[in-house]
Amino acid sequence: MAAVLREGECKNEELLLREWERYSKTSFLTGRGKEETKEPTQQMELKEQMIDHDTEDWQSNEVFEGLERIGGVDLSYIKGDEVNACASLVVLNYPDLKVVYEECQMVCLTTPYIPGFLAFRETPFLEEALKRLQQKDPSLLPQVIFADGNGILHHREFGVACHLGVLTDLPCVGVAKNLLHVNGLEEKDLLKEKAKDLQKGGSAFSLVGSSGKVLGMALKSCEKSTKPIYVSVGHRISLDTALRLTHSCCKYRVPEPIRQLLSRILQRKNKAKINRIRNNFILCMQYLLLEMTARNTFL
Repeated sequence: MAAVLREGECKNEELLLREWERYSKTSFLTGRGKEETKEPTQQMELKEQMIDHDTEDWQSNEVFEGLERIGGVDLSYIKGDEVNACASLVVLNYPDLKVVYEECQMVCLTTPYIPGFLAFRETPFLEEALKRLQQKDPSLLPQVIFADGNGILHHREFGVACHLGVLTDLPCVGVAKNLLHVNGLEEKDLLKEKAKDLQKGGSAFSLVGSSGKVLGMALKSCEKSTKPIYVSVGHRISLDTALRLTHSCCKYRVPEPIRQLLSRILQRKNKAKINRIRNNFILCMQYLLLEMTARNTFL
């Protein structure tokens, strides 16, 4: 189920949806299927490999001297389409934050959505994008990755930023635009009040779970931002470094690696939408032409 299907290799959508329906009925969540322990076991094994402290020389100084390339990754879904998605990777130079590499590819999802295990659906495509870059031009491989999602700020403290970081063995930071209410972080009114106290860009407060563990930070990323973003450790980086690096990448509310991703994803999705409309129009015209030809033949 986790094999990557590249662009143009998508199975019949109805067939995939039927497969997913059968999978969900016999998955480990029901306790009845062959996959009963697969995802939890794999997730726990990967989690044991996660490193939540700094490992790189550039992380140890205030201006991140030695950091030259930062990446952003995301898998974006198409509204009303349960099968197709857009897998994207951008690489920016640092500290200028100019795009030096970009790739957006429409992909066919091969795994259904299972709460708490979203990374199993997304990371194969993101890892493939990084592997393609490694083959094309290793000099552009990012030294750190921003994932549009969570790291340890997750139901099982192992979100997509952790999963991708461990698989690629690259430092990874999770940055989410909305707070995932897990492990005691359900007091929305209290969190809103704390967010109001963030007066200037760079100010932040800790997101502490019911266990007392700090799962991430809520960051006011720039002066004009009215809503915080939520930063968490993915792999091979400390929370303090992740927070400082994220703030240094913010011209606007969302850090540039992710902001640049989102603009390119929107362009690609609009292009895909236009192509679908055009193809549907061509099919309709062909059908009408066949109808007219049949009628003329009958007459």
